[in-house]
Order: sequence, then C-alpha cells, then structure tokens
Amino acid sequence: MKALVTGAAGFVGSRIARHLLDDGHDVLGVDALTPYYAEELKSQNLSTLEAPTFEFRRQDIVDADIEELLDGVDVVFHQAGQPGVRASWGEDFEIYTRNNILATQRLLEGAAKSDALKKFVYASSSSIYGDAERFPTTEADLPRPVSPYGVTKLAAEHLVSLYGTNFGVPTISLRYFTVYGPGQRPDMAFTRFVQAAVAERRIRIFGTGEQIRDFTFVDDIVAANLLAGEATNVSPGQVVNVSGGSKISVNEVLRILDDMVDHPLDVQYVERARGDVFRTGGSSDRVRELLGWRSRVTIEEGLARQLDWARDTVDVWGALPENRA
Repeated sequence: MKALVTGAAGFVGSRIARHLLDDGHDVLGVDALTPYYAEELKSQNLSTLEAPTFEFRRQDIVDADIEELLDGVDVVFHQAGQPGVRASWGEDFEIYTRNNILATQRLLEGAAKSDALKKFVYASSSSIYGDAERFPTTEADLPRPVSPYGVTKLAAEHLVSLYGTNFGVPTISLRYFTVYGPGQRPDMAFTRFVQAAVAERRIRIFGTGEQIRDFTFVDDIVAANLLAGEATNVSPGQVVNVSGGSKISVNEVLRILDDMVDHPLDVQYVERARGDVFRTGGSSDRVRELLGWRSRVTIEEGLARQLDWARDTVDVWGALPENRA
C-alpha cells in the first residue's frame, strides 16, 4: 500500500507514518512546517521516520499539485491543520480557514478524481461539539462549536462527508477527543503539566480545574486511523467519535501526576480561556461497531508514559527558547 500522510511532522501524523512504515507500506509525508510551535520538535518527529520507503515533502497543501501528490496513493491520512482553540480568535482566523478548510477542500477535489484511492481518513475534533447537550455525546448530537477553531474543523468535516456522499470519495472522519502522550504539542495541557513537573515550574490552569475531559492516548488514536484506513465495510461520509473514555477532571489529573513525582506540584489557577468548553465525553459505540476499535491505554498508564518521555527528552525541550530561564 502507498499512503499519503499530511501533517507528517506532527504529533499524530508522525506516529501514523511510523506504524505504516513498520508494517511495510510506502509513505509519502507532507508537512508545511508552519511556525505554530518550534520546528526543532517537528524535526525530531521526522527523524523517527527515516526509511527507504518514506519520502518527505515540505509543502503547503493549498499550493501543491494535488493530482501529482495523490498519484498512486491508496489511502490518505489527512492529519494536517491549524491547531489551537485560544489562538483561533482575531486576526489569525484567516490562517485557520486556509489550513483547515481550504486545504481539506483541495485534497478532496483531487481525491474525487482519483481512481486508485481506497480510503480518505480525516482527523476531526471533539471541538465541533462545543458545550454538548448530553454525555456521552454521540455522533447524532447537534454540533455547536464555541471557538473559531471548532468552526473550521466542523466545516472541513462537512466537506469530507459531502465529497463522500456526492462523489463517492471513500471518506471517514474521526472525531478525536483530547489526544495526549509522548511527543504531544508543547501548548497542550499534559505536555505543560509533565514538563513543569520535571522542571519544578509552576503549572498554570485555565479555569477552576474542575472541567472534565475525555482524554485519549495517542497510540489508541493511531490504531483507530489504521483500522479506518483498512476498513472495507464503511460507506462514504461516515463520522465516528474516537474517545478514550477517561472522563476525568483536570484537578484529578493533577492529583495523579502529583503522586508520580517526588515533590509537590506548584499550581496556579487563572481565568478560563475563551472557547474552552467545560466538559467533553464521547460515546464509542459507533467506532466499536464500524471499526472494532476500543481504547486500550488508561489515563494512569498514559500519563506515566508521558512523564517518562518528559524526563528522557528534557535536553531537547529544555533548550527551546520558551523554556529557557
């Protein structure tokens, strides 16, 4: 199989690519290496993908020759996009519309013309639900995003489904619920927590810490993508939740982390950020039925693995400008 992985230098994309390579597949990785966070970290991810069957292109999907990019590709894992709820307000919104909506539309147009493509797997987000009316939230519940980021992810997801139902593009969208694990982006909560714990720095919490999240370990997310890429019994345009099932408050996470280190955590609570929802929690019934997927990694195991990673890589992240004293 030949796979195209967009966002191949990112947290999830690089791990999908690594698993595909380990399984003997050819992988074309594409990433624009945008400056949302340090390029050194993305380079670290790319360094794990060295293989004779891996090709990397530093390329912006919007400007790329999509027909040439998709030539001979059997499966697309579309992980690329502009992340970040808090940064999506204001003048940067144009970046989100370009990188999340327009880039996805360009790929879908090319996919609609491809005779070889067997599956188009899109990385959607639980942010599309906003403050959901019920929990666990199902795919049938009304999406009501509360951030510009969530709006763009929902718009792109709608496009993915539309190209599936109207043009027969074999699409499936996976709504990720708060992915964490070793190598997670530096702006994400668990990375900030474990790095602060290792360096004995203050941990800043937006809000009271009583907000509840459905955390999903990265290996489980990768497994869902691989199952989706191989699925033959899924009709085009399907959408499924990929949720770890932890449903735990941020304060409870901090208590678990506090038990794993040999010093008290220094926690500071600040004002809740705009666009942050109070609770997330997804039903996994549909993904289990369609793909046979279920989460395997508990929050305790996953957090311990991320803490070990922070300890092992302190020389890398500690040398970055934002972490220097």
